[in-house]
Amino acid sequence: EYFMLYEIINFLISPSHQEGSLCPDRCDCQHPQHTMCTNRGLRTVPEPGGQVSEEVLIFSLGGNFIGNISDIDFRRYNNLVRLNLQYNQIQNIHPKAFQNLSNLEELYLGHNLLSDITTGTLQTLKKLTILYGNNNDIKRISPGLFTHLGNLVKLRLDGNSLQDLQDSVFKSLTSLHYLHLESNKVHHIHRKAFSGLTSLRFLNLAHNKQSAVRNALTFSHLAALTTLLLSENEIRYIGANVFRNLKKLSRLSLSNNRISRLDRGALKGLSSLRELLIDGNELEEIPAGLLDSLERIEELDFSRNQISNVDSLAFSQLKHLKVLKLENNMLTSLSGDIFALNNVLYDLDLHGNNWTCDCRLEDLKRWMTAAHSQGKLLTAFLQCQHPEGLRGKYLDYVNSSELQPLEKLPYLCESQSRLEESRGGGVLRREREKWKSKGGKGEVGVQGDQGGVAVAAASTALEKKKPKKVPLRPVEEAVFTRAKGRRRPNVLPRTDPPPIFPTSHAGERHENATETLSATVLVQTGEKYDLLMLNHEESLPVITDPCMFNHYFLTNVSVDHVTSNTVTVYWTTKEHRRYTPAPGPGLDEVHYRIMYDRFGTPERFPRYVYTQGTARSVTLRELSSEVTYMICVEGVVGRSVCQVAPRDHCAGLVTLPAGLSPGWTLTSDLQLLTLATLAANIMLLVVIGGIWLGRRLKRRLQRRKSAVHVRHMYSTRRPFRSALATATASTDFASYQSSRAARLVPHADGDLIEFPCDRFFDSNSVRRDSEMQRFVD
Repeated sequence: EYFMLYEIINFLISPSHQEGSLCPDRCDCQHPQHTMCTNRGLRTVPEPGGQVSEEVLIFSLGGNFIGNISDIDFRRYNNLVRLNLQYNQIQNIHPKAFQNLSNLEELYLGHNLLSDITTGTLQTLKKLTILYGNNNDIKRISPGLFTHLGNLVKLRLDGNSLQDLQDSVFKSLTSLHYLHLESNKVHHIHRKAFSGLTSLRFLNLAHNKQSAVRNALTFSHLAALTTLLLSENEIRYIGANVFRNLKKLSRLSLSNNRISRLDRGALKGLSSLRELLIDGNELEEIPAGLLDSLERIEELDFSRNQISNVDSLAFSQLKHLKVLKLENNMLTSLSGDIFALNNVLYDLDLHGNNWTCDCRLEDLKRWMTAAHSQGKLLTAFLQCQHPEGLRGKYLDYVNSSELQPLEKLPYLCESQSRLEESRGGGVLRREREKWKSKGGKGEVGVQGDQGGVAVAAASTALEKKKPKKVPLRPVEEAVFTRAKGRRRPNVLPRTDPPPIFPTSHAGERHENATETLSATVLVQTGEKYDLLMLNHEESLPVITDPCMFNHYFLTNVSVDHVTSNTVTVYWTTKEHRRYTPAPGPGLDEVHYRIMYDRFGTPERFPRYVYTQGTARSVTLRELSSEVTYMICVEGVVGRSVCQVAPRDHCAGLVTLPAGLSPGWTLTSDLQLLTLATLAANIMLLVVIGGIWLGRRLKRRLQRRKSAVHVRHMYSTRRPFRSALATATASTDFASYQSSRAARLVPHADGDLIEFPCDRFFDSNSVRRDSEMQRFVD
């Protein structure tokens, strides 16, 4: 009974009962402009109880089981602006179902079972701007279906079973901006299918069955088009001039097709294109001239193809190229000057190729180094696959001396002789030829011995010819001493061995190497000869490798001008040009590399900046705010770097919060920060002292106040009575009252009870007790 009573009350107070003449059954009409019938299990369009209010503008019937739309379902909803019929089971729509909806602007018919829409069904909807017919089973578009829809802006027909697009099927849609035709079965587009779409900006034809794009007239009417998506088709060929009239096109996607060849003029006319996606195809090369018409291109994606050859001039005309993706192809090498003219390129993805790291990549490495030093290139993932010794290494971390020519194809590297010279091979070869021309039978060999250099046997001719002994200076004798039992320092092997000069015994020099060995001495330790370099004036060694340069010549690494995303790194070097072992190319190629890496974070990837010439500072950019960085500076000698981390030349810093002014620097304002801290501490001490002093004064004032009060309490306004007075307390009290009446001042501080002092000094305890008892009474 209680449940029935509750249902009755709920029915009486429900909005549908109160406005039963307006709201359809099982619907919600709380909002006067919106009739909500969504997800109510309806199988037909509900009828209103009476005349529909003119205020109803939105009718939502989505998520029900409605199967058919009759000609009378919406005859009372003359003022509807939006009608939502999505996610039903609608199979048929009567041709006159919408004849009274002349004000309708949005019609949603998506996710139903429609296979066809009869011509004339939409002809009365002249104000319609949005039409959704997606995810049905529409197989064809009837001629004249969109007649009189001149105000339509967005049309969705994706997710249907369309196979052909007939001529002039969209001709009446002169205001259409967005057309979705993806996820159909379109395999043929007539040459005038898009005629009349002069305002179209977005066209999606992805996920269809097109096999080729050949006809130049197919897209010739789309002069306002900015985005064209042709991905996920079966396109194998792109003909010439097919996009020539798309002067405003900025994004073109041809991803995941089967394109194996692009006609030389396939991209002609795309002067405004900024993004070209052609990844996931079967291209084998990028020839010269193919991309020249892309004057404004900023992003190119050629990933996941079969590209094995890229012409050195393929990207030469792309002055605005910023992003280039070539990952997961079959590239083995690239020309060194291929990106020389792409000055704004900052994202280059080269991973997933079959790179052979030999001398052919030296020029590319040099370009990458220069781009890093100028802060242009964020990263370029080029991971070596061949030779075996360099497998897995990134080209950024491979020394130039390791980029050797292929044993079977030495002619591929024109700079091979220059590479040998830079690695000291030319010096060694010249010394061998010089000795052999003098009748020598032996060779000078170079063996790595934990970073040291050992000289093997000398020739027989040199042994017969005794060289002159040159006495060592006192400083040399102090430094170069025989040390058989001393262990050699634990240093990794150098990649670039220093030039070898012939000698016979410790402390002896050959006459042909007198000038060279003026700063070089060979000392025998055990059974080996160590090549030790010493400067006689400053005790600095002759530079033979980058590790030695970092240790002896690089100093004073510091950071300054720290902001939220930038920092300036400074360093100094000692004069080093006179410590070169030979007048060759060694020190002429000295420059510096700055490594900076996030410290203490899991996402770590060191980045390098290279400087050329005499630069002794560099500004690092694109840092993250409030992140700790480790910054290290090292020298690059003969295009080689030390394989030991330069821990002595590193500095740490914490970037500033993003909201802090860029003009604030960590070093320059450190004193101001210290002074501000001291001032704050002094102010705090003053405040604490003031509080303490105030409390102390307050206590003293309270004590003085209480002392005055007690003095008034025990003040004697009359002379003390003698201790022998025998008057009783009542007499005293009476006399007090009589005198008080004459001298009473209302509300005076002296209006206190006065007691004779002798009463308190009486020696008779019994009398005192009795009098005190009377006082209490």
